[in-house]
Amino acid sequence: MGIFQRITTWYFSKNALPYWCVLMLDCAIIVVSGMVGTYFVQGGSPLQGDGFWHFLLAITCSLPFFILGMRLLRTYSGVLRYSSFVDLVRVAGAISVGLVCSIIAVKLIPDSILPEIRIKSLLISGAIALILMWAERIIVKSVFVTLHRIDNAPHIYIYGVREGGIGLAKSILNESQSQYSIKGFISGDNEMVGKYLMGIKVYAPTLDIVKQMESDSVRAVLISPLLSESFRERQDLVDAISDAGIRIMMMPTAQKWDGKTQLSYSQLQEVEIEDLLPRDEITVDMEAIGRLLSGRVILITGAAGSIGSEMVRQIAQFGPKHLALIDAAETPMHDLRLFMKNNYPDIECETIVSSITHQTHMNSLFERIKPDYVFHAAAYKHVPMMEDNPSEAVFNNIFGTRVIADLAVKYGTKKFVMISTDKAVNPTNVMGCSKRICEIYCQALNKAIVEGKVEGVTQFVTTRFGNVLGSNGSVIPIFREQIKKGGPVTVTHPDIIRFFMLIPEACKLVLEAGTMGKGGEIFVFDMGKPVRIADLAKRMIKLSGAKNVEVQFTGLRDGEKLYEEVLNDAETTKPTVHKKIMVASVREYEYEVALANEERLYEVSRLYDDMKTVRVMKEIVPEFKSRQSKYEAIDAELEAEEAAKAATKAATK
Repeated sequence: MGIFQRITTWYFSKNALPYWCVLMLDCAIIVVSGMVGTYFVQGGSPLQGDGFWHFLLAITCSLPFFILGMRLLRTYSGVLRYSSFVDLVRVAGAISVGLVCSIIAVKLIPDSILPEIRIKSLLISGAIALILMWAERIIVKSVFVTLHRIDNAPHIYIYGVREGGIGLAKSILNESQSQYSIKGFISGDNEMVGKYLMGIKVYAPTLDIVKQMESDSVRAVLISPLLSESFRERQDLVDAISDAGIRIMMMPTAQKWDGKTQLSYSQLQEVEIEDLLPRDEITVDMEAIGRLLSGRVILITGAAGSIGSEMVRQIAQFGPKHLALIDAAETPMHDLRLFMKNNYPDIECETIVSSITHQTHMNSLFERIKPDYVFHAAAYKHVPMMEDNPSEAVFNNIFGTRVIADLAVKYGTKKFVMISTDKAVNPTNVMGCSKRICEIYCQALNKAIVEGKVEGVTQFVTTRFGNVLGSNGSVIPIFREQIKKGGPVTVTHPDIIRFFMLIPEACKLVLEAGTMGKGGEIFVFDMGKPVRIADLAKRMIKLSGAKNVEVQFTGLRDGEKLYEEVLNDAETTKPTVHKKIMVASVREYEYEVALANEERLYEVSRLYDDMKTVRVMKEIVPEFKSRQSKYEAIDAELEAEEAAKAATKAATK
């Protein structure tokens, strides 16, 4: 046994046998198989005395035909230790080519030249050669896998038994230094449950499977890329696996597997919380978007932000003629500038470090480039900050939007796409109300253009959606940092829920809505299922493996509400051609009224009196009712005034 181990260790320490060694070994198998086949069919006499040399001449003459088959199918090019079913099929094909050519030669060449060779002996010899060549490859691979399996390799289960699951299993079993030991498959296909696949049992995806994993000392579950969505839907199973301390390995959300290219377990990563949030796959008509934006001049405000920078990345791939990127944040803009230079050097791109409220600067920019499309993502978005600074919300969000919208009309922009928020629906804070006022102005301006009251061609489209995962200041990066420091993880309220969407998915829907919009619409995105923030925090703690990290409830912040709405109570939606995008039917405003309201609000905001500024905002947007805020006092005043007016009116009657 010691000699065998030394030989195998020496062999497997080499990269691979040279191809001519494999070819010679296969030729030797064919010669030996010919002798054995002839002996069985014709007895021992043909191999005795002169008959042996006649036979050797015959088999030597037929050997080139088998070599031809091996050359055509390149059976000697593969590495024996990594042989697969495809290699076995090629060997069978090569033997078939050799047999057919040999049989034809036997029929054509006279017996006086070659000794009598029976067709039956050829067929039996070919079958023996095929079995031996298959055995050669299977044995070498089996010995290799046995000798090179890492001792105490982590035990795993694979979720999925079709192309994805089998692909993962093959990549593990074919690995020279196998990183994992597969102990089971999990499949929702009832026909497969209880059967054995590659010698490994298939289990049903019930909660009891976790107990089986624990008994098998499983350290991780590898998820087939084809079953990622269905796995996310099984939140009970996800929680049970996480609670058991078993890692979950998935393909990153930014990657896709087409089911055709070779799959490797190394493509999987330990999941982040973003990978486990339930969501439906979002598809958009990228060709239509490309036709719209290719060769165009495009301006993006807020280009350095989470949404804006992703918009830049997605739009750049369509080959616009010119990109003008505006943001007040210098360092992120520098990073964006380097990104464009390194990845899209052929696109004319200028980065403008400025505020959209600088009217003169913005006018000179529009006058010079005359953008075909404007994507307006610039805004102050942090609720507590805007509660404390309502005048700045007015200047940046409201006045800044009006500056860019008016210039778009003035210089003939074809389409203006504004990115709004679900916080604009029944707003409970200054930030949400400021975005609702922006919606009102853009929609009113579009209506005025259609009615001929304002001269222009610009179509104004608004998009509303909720929180995006991983955006600046969102809860997930904050929670991750708190867990790293040992806690506590702070959540404002045990019942608070939010909708979440990936940044790339949100931006794709913005582009799709911009493509289908005809002007005046407010598009609402289907954000999927809401997520309870407390549950999100607890799951992040489990996934991190951190111990003794507590969740601490701190109370609702100023202007914060328990749940975000996508539509006003009085609003309804209409479907579009995209199942994830709806059109909101909202109350319309006349342009003159919207403009007058904004001008009055702007003048009051210049006084930097928070209460007066917010009071005017509430008068413009009556559904704006503050929560957990000092501005609730204004709501009480307005209600008292309305009651007094109603009483006076009733008394007059």
